[in-house]
Amino acid sequence: MNRLEKLFKKLTSKDGMLLREITQQLQSGNTMGLNVIKIAGSDFYRLKKRYFRIIFHLEKSVPVIDSIRLRNERTYKDL
Repeated sequence: MNRLEKLFKKLTSKDGMLLREITQQLQSGNTMGLNVIKIAGSDFYRLKKRYFRIIFHLEKSVPVIDSIRLRNERTYKDL
């Protein structure tokens, strides 16, 4: 079982739906209303929504999701 499957098992159905909606909105390129900031010292961006952190980078102006994590003290390590 990979990390994403484990994450979805931990979530309630309401949180799972929210996470799916956020990722679909990001992948469509529509970042209106989303808290997106470039991570200092790297080519990565982060999207914050409640306690979710989505780390992604841009390839030819298209967002590519690198990881989806729950917020904790190690969220931005190893970037």
